[in-house]
Amino acid sequence: MNGLDQEQLALLKSMLERRRDALARQADAARAGAGELAVEEVETSPADKATVRLLNDLAQEAAGHNAAQMRILKRALARFDDGSYGDCEQCGNPIGFSRLQARPEARLCITCQTRAERH
Repeated sequence: MNGLDQEQLALLKSMLERRRDALARQADAARAGAGELAVEEVETSPADKATVRLLNDLAQEAAGHNAAQMRILKRALARFDDGSYGDCEQCGNPIGFSRLQARPEARLCITCQTRAERH
């Protein structure tokens, strides 16, 4: 595996697990809040209806973003199990510890990430 020692791996895995757990709590709170907002609609002005639609759209966008982040975090955690965590998915070289500290879910080394962003 990638040149990271056990202490570094434990730190990175802990960071990913904390972020995953925080996202799960956020999603639970959003679902609970959505249930509270489902109130019987009374006659309202068009501006009120537009505001409700906007708030619903924003909530759906946030839920979609959180779901995508959750998939990314779960994928990174799964890489611990198969022994590929910390290796670039494109070139196979180790991803530097400093990069993983900043972005523990990183799938690409700096060189491959830079190349991908240019294209």
